[in-house]
Amino acid sequence: MAGSFYNVRCPDCENEQVVFGKAASEIACAVCGHTLVRPTGGKAEIEGDVIEAVEQR
Repeated sequence: MAGSFYNVRCPDCENEQVVFGKAASEIACAVCGHTLVRPTGGKAEIEGDVIEAVEQR
């Protein structure tokens, strides 16, 4: 597959959410608004703690 999804924990509020590893736009935490992912033109820069890669079927 072209990209992977990751379960990421927010460093501010400990909320966990699934993000795309090659995100094309900034992704903010759904609870507190802290930026979790920043696009880089390829693999995104993940600022939260990566808990696990989400398995794709």
